[in-house]
Amino acid sequence: MTKPEIRSCEEALRLLASHLDGELGRGAHEAVERHLSMCRSCYSRWQFERRLKENVARLRQESVPHAVSDRVQQLIRRFTVAGE
Repeated sequence: MTKPEIRSCEEALRLLASHLDGELGRGAHEAVERHLSMCRSCYSRWQFERRLKENVARLRQESVPHAVSDRVQQLIRRFTVAGE
């Protein structure tokens, strides 16, 4: 049985979010790991995405002032309506 291979950075980057979330099967996970060990550009992107995910998770645990929450909700409603 052959190991799955990542043939391009584009393919690796498509799998990056699933890799970070632990959603890939063993073969795909190992293929992404091999690619990251050889590709500095994709590794840098992986580091950035990993840190971003950690920081967002940490922020979710902090309370947000009501004024900020209200403003974000207003912006979401405005852009949601504009995008329809």
